[in-house]
Amino acid sequence: MSLFADILTTVFERRYAGASGDDPRPIGDLARALMAARDEVTAMELARRILDRYSGMDDTARLAFFTFVTDEMDIDTTAVSTALTAFESDRSAENYGVLMAAAEPPRQEFARRLNRVPGATARLVQMRGDLLRLLRDHPELARLDIDLRHLLRSWFNRGFLVLRPIDWESPANVLQKIIAYEAVHAIASWDDLRRRLEPPDRRCFAFFHPAMPDDPLIFVEVALTRGIPGAIDDLLAEGRTPLKPEQADTAVFYSISNCQPGLAGISFGNSLIKQVVADLAAKWPQLRTFVTLSPIPGLAAWMAERDLGVPAGTSDDTARMQRIAAQYLTDVKDGRPRDPVARFHLGNGAEIHDIHTDADPSPTGRAQSHGVMVNYLYDPARIARNLESFAAGKPVTSRRVQSLARQADRKEPT
Repeated sequence: MSLFADILTTVFERRYAGASGDDPRPIGDLARALMAARDEVTAMELARRILDRYSGMDDTARLAFFTFVTDEMDIDTTAVSTALTAFESDRSAENYGVLMAAAEPPRQEFARRLNRVPGATARLVQMRGDLLRLLRDHPELARLDIDLRHLLRSWFNRGFLVLRPIDWESPANVLQKIIAYEAVHAIASWDDLRRRLEPPDRRCFAFFHPAMPDDPLIFVEVALTRGIPGAIDDLLAEGRTPLKPEQADTAVFYSISNCQPGLAGISFGNSLIKQVVADLAAKWPQLRTFVTLSPIPGLAAWMAERDLGVPAGTSDDTARMQRIAAQYLTDVKDGRPRDPVARFHLGNGAEIHDIHTDADPSPTGRAQSHGVMVNYLYDPARIARNLESFAAGKPVTSRRVQSLARQADRKEPT
């Protein structure tokens, strides 16, 4: 490890320590004092007090705190107007600096000062998670969210992220979080987790940030297979016989889970998939196909809106269900696919490859999509072209899916 990397590890792995004692002043007064502080020791102590106070608040107090930060630490529009006028008449570096300083709301600097406390980054991520939850009923807080999202995008850019494999030998606290954060196919027990991590044809990768070294940001579970699977039970069955990795020709991304609600809107999935594809291909050059086995979470609701009925299970119903799913997945609203998982994968350069009925018999799978799942294919040679098509509002599909969608357009009511 280089000296610089060693220094970074030492800095980032410091844990949060609370303030020494309490301060009776209201949190608003503490915030004003933090913004006015000129020495680092005072600022750090004030920041700790604010973070400690916030952690003990209920939602009513947090709403009041967010409202205070949004309103009192807003942009001074008069200062912005004056600075803009000066810059328009003289585009000097000095005037530009004054304009930039005026255009940045003080609440961004407030968040930076809170983040100077070792271990505070995770607390600010949790704070934004609280904000997003309250924002649903209080849209007036959106300005604060824009500022926090701007800062978090800088602090969590790809250059700071570390890709780590997760296996059965990983620390127990990390494995517990994998169980808790799994958002696609629930992990029922430690034995269930072991079946996903220990066999030689199973892999799991996660992005971590040095400021949160034991807390994954996003992780993907991978199955190495021969051929493209059409049902999740084929991958998760208890009694299956593991495949030797060198015998596999396909890598299947069957679960991708975002772990931090406070980082919503800050995308890691694109970088994660690209990095995992590169790592797997480098280790096992015989892998030729990189594909997902994904849920279709909006399908059942979309069918209900159109009164399309629930398939009964005959072969004709199976074909009809595939046509309906193809129609839904290729249905574009405002230039984007309706389905959130489709938006994610197509927006990362994948194509809709195939559709499978009775692929997810779990209660969640039945409720969301009547058990239908879809393969999204990642072909490194076509990703750039697929992204161009996606940007033009035309999701890329295989010929089979194109045919199914055309048949649905002719046969299904809208």
